[in-house]
Amino acid sequence: MKILFIVPYPKDVAPSQRLKFEQYFTHFKANGIEIEFSPFISTAFRKILYERGHYLKKCWYVIQGYARRVKDIFRSRHFDIIYLHLEVAPFGPPVFEQIFHMMKKPIVYDIDDVIYLPHSSDANKSTQFLKCAGKIPEIIRLSSHVIVVTDYLAEFARRFNANITCIPPTVDTDKYFIKNKGPGGKICVGWSGSHSTSKYLLLLKDVLKNIAGRYDVRIKVIGDKNFRIEGLDIEAKDWSMDAEVEDLQDIDIGLYPLPKDEWVMGKGGLKALQYMGIGIPPVCTRIGAVLRFIKDGENGFLAESDEEWMDKITKLIENPGLRKRMGFAARNTIEENYSVKVNAPRYLEVIKKVQLLTKSGKMRLH
Repeated sequence: MKILFIVPYPKDVAPSQRLKFEQYFTHFKANGIEIEFSPFISTAFRKILYERGHYLKKCWYVIQGYARRVKDIFRSRHFDIIYLHLEVAPFGPPVFEQIFHMMKKPIVYDIDDVIYLPHSSDANKSTQFLKCAGKIPEIIRLSSHVIVVTDYLAEFARRFNANITCIPPTVDTDKYFIKNKGPGGKICVGWSGSHSTSKYLLLLKDVLKNIAGRYDVRIKVIGDKNFRIEGLDIEAKDWSMDAEVEDLQDIDIGLYPLPKDEWVMGKGGLKALQYMGIGIPPVCTRIGAVLRFIKDGENGFLAESDEEWMDKITKLIENPGLRKRMGFAARNTIEENYSVKVNAPRYLEVIKKVQLLTKSGKMRLH
C-alpha cells in the first residue's frame, strides 16, 4: 500500500505533524506501507512565513506550493490513500480535496485545531480574507475517515461524518526520558511552544514576576527567542530539533497557560504531554484536553486564577519530593496511554479500515 501525505509544513518542524502522525512512519513502513510526503510550505518559505513583510517572496512561495498541489493531483493515481492534514492549500475553497474525491481517492483527514474558526497569524493578517474556514465541514464530508485529537473536535466532526477516531498527540518514550539531576542549582520554571503561542505565557506575567521576586529561580522559554516580560530575566531561545529533549530536561516545572476561548478546545494538550514524558510536573489551565489526562495533585496541577497558579507553582518550588513524585506519575501516564508504542495500532487500524472499505467498494461517495 502507498500513502501520499499532503501536509502544510516540511517534515520534522511542526509539532502538529511531528508529534502526531510523523512519529508513526517507522511503524507504517514496518507494516508494508510506502510513504511519500508533500508539504505546501517549503523549508525556505517557512523561514520567513511568520516574519512581517517579504510579500513578493511569500507570493512566489505560495505559487510554488500550488504548483506542487497540481503535481500531487496527477501523481495521486499511484497512491492508495491520501492522508490529509488540515487542508491541501491555505486559501480558497476545497477544490483539490474535491478533485481527489472525484478521482475516488480515499482521504484520511487529520485535524488537530478548530481551524473552522477564522484565524491568521499576526504577521499575515492581510491574507485572512483569502482563507476559507467554512471549507472544513466539506473536507470532513469528503473524507473516508477523520482523525481528531480531542472530544470537542470529535463532536464537531460527527456532524458531517460518522467515521471518527480520536487519537491524542503522543510522546516517543524511547526519545523522551527522565534525566537524573544532581543536587543544587536553581529550579527552572519553563515553557515550551512557538512564537505564535508564546503570547499565552503573558497570561502569567504577574505570576512569574511574583515568583521571581520570592524565589531564586530561572525562567526558561523554548520556541521564541524574542520573548520578553519587562522586569524579568528570561532565558529565551528558539526551538531546535537536535536540542529539544535536552532543553526540556532542563525544566523542573512546566507551564501550560491557555486563554478561556473556543480556539483552545481543539488543542490536544501537547505541551503538557511533552513535559510529562520527560517526568516534569506540569501546571496547566483548567480547560480542554488536559482534563482528560491530568489528575490534579497527582500527575500535575490544574489552575485558573493567578492565586491558584501562584499556590501550585510555589508548592512545587518548595517541595522537591512532590516534584519528583508528581514527575514519575506524569511519566507513567504517558507510558500507559500517550506513548507512540501504545497508539501505533490505532493509526494502523484506521489505515486498514479505509483500505478494506476501498477494496469492498464502500468508500464514502456523495
